[in-house]
Amino acid sequence: METVLISPAQATIVGIPTVIFSLLIPLIGVGVFAYIIARRLKPLVLAAPDQRFDHFTQRLLNMLKYAIGQYRHLRYMDAGVIHIFLFAGFMILSLRSITLVLLGISEGYVLPGMGGPVGVAYGILKDFAGTWILAACVAAMVRRGVLKPERYAVPPKYGKDHTWEAMLVLLLITGLVTCDMVFEGSQAAAQIQKGLKTELLVPGTGTWFATHILSASPLDRLQNLHLGAYFSHEMIFFFFLCFLPFGKHFHVITSLPNVFFLKLNRGTVKPVQWGVADDQLDDLESFGVKTFEDFTWKHMLDFYSCVDCGRCSDNCPANAAGRPLSPRFISVKCRNYSFAKYPLYGQPVNGRSLIGNVLEEDEIWSCTTCGACEEECPVLIEYIDKIVDVRRGMVDDGRVPQSLQKPLGALEKRGNPYGKTAKKRADWIKDLPEDCNIKILEKEETADVLYFVDSITSYDDRIQEIGRATARILLTAAIDFGILGPAEKDSGHEVKRFGEEMLFQKLRDHNTDEIIKSGVQSIVTADPHAFNALKNDYQSLPPVEHVSQMIARAIKGGKIRLKEVEDNGVTYTYHDPCYLGRHNGLYDIPRDVIDAIPNLKRVEMSKCKDRSFCCGGGGLMLFYEPEEEIRMGNLRVKMAEQAGADVIVTACPFCLVNIEDAIKTSGLEGKMEAMDLVELIERHMVHDARLNGSTFKVPG
Repeated sequence: METVLISPAQATIVGIPTVIFSLLIPLIGVGVFAYIIARRLKPLVLAAPDQRFDHFTQRLLNMLKYAIGQYRHLRYMDAGVIHIFLFAGFMILSLRSITLVLLGISEGYVLPGMGGPVGVAYGILKDFAGTWILAACVAAMVRRGVLKPERYAVPPKYGKDHTWEAMLVLLLITGLVTCDMVFEGSQAAAQIQKGLKTELLVPGTGTWFATHILSASPLDRLQNLHLGAYFSHEMIFFFFLCFLPFGKHFHVITSLPNVFFLKLNRGTVKPVQWGVADDQLDDLESFGVKTFEDFTWKHMLDFYSCVDCGRCSDNCPANAAGRPLSPRFISVKCRNYSFAKYPLYGQPVNGRSLIGNVLEEDEIWSCTTCGACEEECPVLIEYIDKIVDVRRGMVDDGRVPQSLQKPLGALEKRGNPYGKTAKKRADWIKDLPEDCNIKILEKEETADVLYFVDSITSYDDRIQEIGRATARILLTAAIDFGILGPAEKDSGHEVKRFGEEMLFQKLRDHNTDEIIKSGVQSIVTADPHAFNALKNDYQSLPPVEHVSQMIARAIKGGKIRLKEVEDNGVTYTYHDPCYLGRHNGLYDIPRDVIDAIPNLKRVEMSKCKDRSFCCGGGGLMLFYEPEEEIRMGNLRVKMAEQAGADVIVTACPFCLVNIEDAIKTSGLEGKMEAMDLVELIERHMVHDARLNGSTFKVPG
């Protein structure tokens, strides 16, 4: 196509060919960018190992879903829509950016395969993309500068507000698309003035508007605008590229690989050190994370990938309760420390212990490992493994909160955090009717199914009711089951997440031996923490399921029949336990079990399913005395009250303890009730059941 204006590849400025600038700008830009990236990669090279190169196909699909497909962004609708338009536009304009760089070197350059109809179609799509990017930038600037959502705020203790960085990047993006519009618009305006053919102009797009605005401009002005827009675009583009690794917008580069290397086995905690077997741990000089380089390279990549959007902290129950924890700022502080310790130039900060200098003890102990932060993060940053690793380092140094020293000592000595003897572990069965014969799997006694009770249900007077209700349900469903009784020790679930790895392994190995020795074919438990431990932290065990799964199957098979709800004027709501829901994906089965009760009315709380709000009981938190403004359980009870619920049903003993306590401290005792799922089902079972050869009438 004949063109009126001189291209950047052919023009001169005061006798100097502009192609020189077309070469120098990208060469300098790429060189500086390569240096910056090399410096940013240095700590990752020095970091602890991490095994993330398996399951290539699954990782690729995850990257397509979460990174390219922006799957989680729409959980915050307004910001999500804006980001998707920006991201999609950038993906489309990436080919245009490459073309523009080469147009300054070779006149009329076209990427291979982009000629003819394909090029025309891409040109239309590109013009629309540039236009919607411009609109999205304006919308984003209004959100950041005018509306200012609370989750973007930076408390004084965490440093300065980051709005300026976001606004600068939005202005740079605005500059990029505007320069491209002027570059093309000036060319089209000149062509029209001379009666020559133009590229297809799509009405309503930025290029179309630029062409009409410039249509009356003299040719010499159009020539200057044409060259000025081009070189302005190139300067902005390479400045933008080199600016990205300086802050939160580093995620533009790192988010795709970060999502590709995401953790695939949810519910687990990373080993103390990758490549070191359990029987070799005694040979390690230290445990956990104490210095920055003790983090794995993937966790450092997490720090670089943090978008600083605040979604994690906005959903963190510890943050909502006023505890000194905001997951967002764990990433931000560690990223800032990485930049300071591995600067682009100048003297690095001296290597320092993380605790007390970058992170605080109370900050790390405040986490309940509920996983709400990880569930919300659009780039799938992992927090639990990092926090557990830092805890391991603190435990190794003897920095254990005083309130947790006693339960840890009891777990070490007697296998439960209450300090009670093993022979009392099965005392809860004594209050069952005489004809409820519960097998204790020892010596010659065998069963098909093991009911793993765990410590809280074995020893807590109130929670023992969950154990008795579970036993009656299993008997009603004609399940051949037994318990380990005195041979059972704590599952170690909280111990592992507390950071006491060696104690966890001691408990795990003991329980594994006893379970295998019992000869059972499967395991059931009513405790999601035990369920998660047995399913994800142990190895070589028979299949494990939560009691809700067994109940659902028994209802479907007709082994359990349920009567009409006792009071149809009562409204129920279900509280998702973190280690049943977020960590193991069991959301619908407990609800199906509840809804199987005829005429029961159930409502959902504002935070439910994968956005459920933690009760505050995970990670030995039942024994920890945190610094907080309000208890998490009280916040959860308030949500139930706002939903119009009279009864909160959960499926976790830890949740039941905290929610019942919160009902009392919230002044709702007598107005609201909490119960476990097995208690609700037991109350509504209607048929006589054969219990080990005896007839037993289910109460209620």
